[in-house]
Amino acid sequence: MTSFGDLLGPQPVLLTGDDEAESDLLNGADAAATAAAHPTASIAWAHLAEAALDDSDGGATVAKVIEAYAYARTGYHRGLDQLRRHGWKGFGPVPWSHEPNQGFLRCVGALARAAKWIGEEDEYLRCLDLLNDSDPAAAGHLGLA
Repeated sequence: MTSFGDLLGPQPVLLTGDDEAESDLLNGADAAATAAAHPTASIAWAHLAEAALDDSDGGATVAKVIEAYAYARTGYHRGLDQLRRHGWKGFGPVPWSHEPNQGFLRCVGALARAAKWIGEEDEYLRCLDLLNDSDPAAAGHLGLA
């Protein structure tokens, strides 16, 4: 795997994921129950955030947007903890193509969408920058390109 063309940059971070949480979600388990059972699994928080955004009527239901923001923020921070444990120093590739990274990246994307809908432009731009720094293709996969 490359460092997205930067031969002197850090190697990509490949999270190990949470097999049990991922399996539960794939088998139709309730995302809230999964997050409660596996609170460090960003993928569960991503599911909750995305569902709240889907229920927000395009941002019109502010309570759902705030709910999504909180879920996404939680998953984002749990993902940062995992990234740091895997050697990430606050920068460098976090490839979308590595499926266990997608929970974290999906939380960043959901946080970006929620921030934009409540008018928090600085947070929205920070999230987009983080996605682009992590993997230039991530924003496109998340519908933010």
